[in-house]
Amino acid sequence: MLFWLLALLILCGFLWNYKRQLKIADITDKYIFITGCDTGFGNLAARTFDKKGFHVIAACLTESGSTALKAETSERLHTVLLDVTDPENVKRTAQWVKNQVGEKGLWGLINNAGILGVLAPTDWLTVEDYREPIEVNLFGLINVTLNMLPLVKKARGRVINVSSIGGRLAFGGGGYAPSKYAVEGFNDSLRRDMKAFGVHVACIEPGLFKTGLADPVKTAEKKLAIWNHLSPDIRQQYGEGYIEKCLSKLKGSKSFMNVDLSLVVECMDHALTSLFPKTRYAAGKDAKTFWIPLSHMPAVLQDFLLLKQKVELANPRAV
Repeated sequence: MLFWLLALLILCGFLWNYKRQLKIADITDKYIFITGCDTGFGNLAARTFDKKGFHVIAACLTESGSTALKAETSERLHTVLLDVTDPENVKRTAQWVKNQVGEKGLWGLINNAGILGVLAPTDWLTVEDYREPIEVNLFGLINVTLNMLPLVKKARGRVINVSSIGGRLAFGGGGYAPSKYAVEGFNDSLRRDMKAFGVHVACIEPGLFKTGLADPVKTAEKKLAIWNHLSPDIRQQYGEGYIEKCLSKLKGSKSFMNVDLSLVVECMDHALTSLFPKTRYAAGKDAKTFWIPLSHMPAVLQDFLLLKQKVELANPRAV
């Protein structure tokens, strides 16, 4: 009996693995649109999918990013300048994409554009510190999706939203985690709404990666700028040595970051080309072994482990 049970488990594992490897046909007929292609995940994705034979439309924020990308890719790839926070820009871009793809529609929409914003204790911040990452990471993503959705429905294609482990577990104060939590909610409702149309919606949750978005130097500079404008009361509560210890921790975080950006692009690739794509993808060792498992743990354990990494305040009872 035990032998047959083991054999059944092995067979199920084989079939599951085989199912995941089945791919779509006619990649060269399909169009995909990617946001945030100046650098990082989006840039590598645009170059990778161009080499695979997709018709890639890569949205860049800057002219320099667009020029550099075109220099490294084939004539199939087109770039367009896009600020996802500008509704008119998004609308014009969607119309331009519609003219490009024609009756084929848009097979893939990869919402990758995003910013980190300020990472700092909540009582240091103003509502404006929250606004920018929420405008880019959430409202920008939603607006691009709503404008491109008719084209994706026409192709019965795929929508891929790049969220973050910050959408499963808030690791710092600021607008980044709230924006990514909201992206997860939007992704889930969109996935269910699009099922009847044959559109598959996937969410990618990268861990901490060495990209321009997570540059410790820029993060430290933003944090220091806010510290320098804090009221004397708050600085007394945290202590004058607090900021130096924080900056030291940030510089040391480089050693814990994933450096292989292709781990995220491989998730995009599977979500785009598999006959049986997953609904969620965790990318990076830290996401798979720490952040995602921790997000399922009791809050008391989450708080204990995350608070251990924070710098201790000098006098939190000071008024």
